[in-house]
Amino acid sequence: MVALAVVAIALTTLLSLGNRSINAQAEIQRLTRATMLAERVMSEVETFYRLGRDGELDHEGVFDEPFEDYRWELIFSDTLLPAVQQIDVVVLWGAEERIERVALTSFVFRPGVSLSL
Repeated sequence: MVALAVVAIALTTLLSLGNRSINAQAEIQRLTRATMLAERVMSEVETFYRLGRDGELDHEGVFDEPFEDYRWELIFSDTLLPAVQQIDVVVLWGAEERIERVALTSFVFRPGVSLSL
């Protein structure tokens, strides 16, 4: 009877550890996917600035399938140098009560602004 109880406790513990491992793997996968999506948006923004395109960039959006659970936001900030602008890309996902996010920051030269000091 004691051996059966010990085996039952051991199996319950192993199943619990297995579930935690699966949940951790799923979380890591979502975080990696969000980081890659943020890098994609940042690459598009940097290319937009590098090519000196005219017009406005969208400041938020939702990714196409199969990533429709993720949305992105762009945040533009001034820096101490007038010719340089800080850009933050934030990718968000999850339920409203527990929104998760990944943020990337980059600095780009503003088109048409000189670097005079």
